[in-house]
Amino acid sequence: MKLAGWIIIALFALFMLGASVAPKLLRLEAARAPLEQIGYPVKYLLLIGIMELVFTLLALYPRTALLGGILMTGLLGGAIASQLRAEMPVYSHTLFGVYLGALMWLGICLRSPALLAIATGRGQ
Repeated sequence: MKLAGWIIIALFALFMLGASVAPKLLRLEAARAPLEQIGYPVKYLLLIGIMELVFTLLALYPRTALLGGILMTGLLGGAIASQLRAEMPVYSHTLFGVYLGALMWLGICLRSPALLAIATGRGQ
């Protein structure tokens, strides 16, 4: 289970770093256009990219995975709320944050037997 957890969290991190963090930090059009589309100023691009980078790295490191998961969940929740407010398509855009969050938490929980026990209701 630990190996599966590492593979899943690595896939999550690779996706976040390649598809979300890098375009934001490089200020690519692929990151600017969606931000403008949902009504946010481009000036927040770098801040959001840095938060995504830090939270992803925290989620990767086992000792800080819980903190990283909580912070990333907050960030993804904000993204979901923004997509809802902008009336974006539900399954492809709005719920994408839910899909990412579920993948991240699956990876975090499979790497930590204690968290997995709590998440499944088998913890003390």
